[in-house]
Amino acid sequence: MAKKISTPATTDSVPAPAPATSETKLRMPAEEKYAAELAYLASVDKDPRPFAWRLSPRMIRTFILGAGPGDSFDRPIAQKFFGDASLVERAIVTLASDRGLLLIGDPGTGKSWLAELLAAATSGNSTHVVQGTAGTTEDHIKYSWNVAMVIASGQSRESMIPSPIMTAMQRGEMGRFEELTRCGSDVQDALISILSEKYITIPELRGDDSVVYAKPGFNMIATANSRDRGVNELSTALKRRFNFVTIPIVTNKKSEKEIVLFRTRELMARHTITVDVPPTMLDILLQTFADLREATANTTSEDQRLESSLSTAEQIGVLEDALLHSNFFGDKALQPATLARSLVGTLVRRVPEDVSILNKFWHATAAETDGVKKRKKGEEAAAPAKGEKSPEWEAFVAGGKQALSSFK
Repeated sequence: MAKKISTPATTDSVPAPAPATSETKLRMPAEEKYAAELAYLASVDKDPRPFAWRLSPRMIRTFILGAGPGDSFDRPIAQKFFGDASLVERAIVTLASDRGLLLIGDPGTGKSWLAELLAAATSGNSTHVVQGTAGTTEDHIKYSWNVAMVIASGQSRESMIPSPIMTAMQRGEMGRFEELTRCGSDVQDALISILSEKYITIPELRGDDSVVYAKPGFNMIATANSRDRGVNELSTALKRRFNFVTIPIVTNKKSEKEIVLFRTRELMARHTITVDVPPTMLDILLQTFADLREATANTTSEDQRLESSLSTAEQIGVLEDALLHSNFFGDKALQPATLARSLVGTLVRRVPEDVSILNKFWHATAAETDGVKKRKKGEEAAAPAKGEKSPEWEAFVAGGKQALSSFK
């Protein structure tokens, strides 16, 4: 039945907006998604907390890396970042110090995710974010003006529009800066006074309103793509105000499998799709990426390398795409050919360069070996005996060839 159209309600009769949930937000920030965990950890946290942090450093580590067998918690605390514990510990210690934190690594290594988790656990707010681009200006990290209010009543604190970084300073929370090296030197240099002096001067105003001071608890978490080094190299002065923490690409198969499944389940939950990835399919995906990385590492020319970083994030993207295609247009079960098409579609970014590289890999490596590459007997349950090809691997190879042929 058609919905009846009514006249607009008056302002007084408009109900208050409902609290945000996973049904009203496509992607919830970490502090909302894991609100129950954060509240529980805060309730049992007996350790000292730096500044106005929501959790102690030890509890922040537990929130990010998950509870271990020796922890006596009344509820499970899931692992959210799969990496070296010492890197997480150094990041937490840095945020309690006078220096900012710069997470650096290849694309898809989880830098932004770790930054979000750290901000959520320390401040309860991970949304004070500036996205660095070639078009980022000093206004984006300091402040700008509401032109209409300035015309009406002049420049004042009320007519000023604070940046996310300034808001974080005023609240004593963590500010985040994504892709720092994508910004020009003038923008980067504007961070120096914020990181060293912990205040922003507003020359347009006078008196007490002319300076915004950072409250205790404020610090900066920045990320930088290691492949972008040289795009806008950080100055020595700015480097001195950051502690660098390098996030490596995950190469351990067990850890990589956990990351892929954890993240894929989260993404598919938005569609209320239960993830059921056969071990054989996951093995094929992980092994193919491992072989492609090895092939890339053995090349001597940039022209022979895929533009893709072959990161864990790209594996997640391949698997998500294949699962959605299987659910929307298939028989729900993940098929090898579907996985192959998703992989090729994700990795081919330059035509014809990437097509040529994948064709060479697929025909010279995949077609001549067990599946995509000969593997040690017993490496995975899905691995065929030497000299044999499982039906799944053969279907995967055939699907990849068919997908590559469509680019001709």
